[in-house]
Amino acid sequence: MAIVDRIPEFTEVVGGQIVTTVLDKAFNWAQKCSLWPMTFGLACCAIEMMSTYVAHYDLDRFGVIPRATPRQADLMIVSGTVTYKMAKRVRLLYDQMPEPKYVIAMGACACTGGIFQKAYGVVNGVDKLIPVDVYLPGCPPRPEALIEGILALQRKIDKGTIRANPAFEHNQQRYPKLKWKSEEE
Repeated sequence: MAIVDRIPEFTEVVGGQIVTTVLDKAFNWAQKCSLWPMTFGLACCAIEMMSTYVAHYDLDRFGVIPRATPRQADLMIVSGTVTYKMAKRVRLLYDQMPEPKYVIAMGACACTGGIFQKAYGVVNGVDKLIPVDVYLPGCPPRPEALIEGILALQRKIDKGTIRANPAFEHNQQRYPKLKWKSEEE
């Protein structure tokens, strides 16, 4: 079976051996089929995230391969409660990731602060620190929900275009620089 038969959604056979496509669709297909999330967990949702990587759910079939360093990852899954003490490190890891970078907020605590939202040391949603592409509510969300969130992110990547991709906008910050309490004093 030829590759043209396997990927009919964006290819068109002209004549015999020539394949034409739109460059946006080829780049989007490559990006959505090779998401590399950074492996770190903050709280109880991390256990559900780790169970998604086992053979029963097999995220490798979606092209999701976990990486241990932010410089090789293009997806950050924030799984669990983000405290103010951890917020600087989450932002630092996000800034170290190469463009294009995507974020999934996994669990009620990462989305809104969850049951700890009135606590003095908890950030009420990771979207106050970094831009979030997909929200996964639940306490904790099941592995099937994380797979659905990754598929939703793949659909979002598939609709994108190279011109709107922040990776091609040089020296432009995607999110405003934060002032920390220690810097203001």
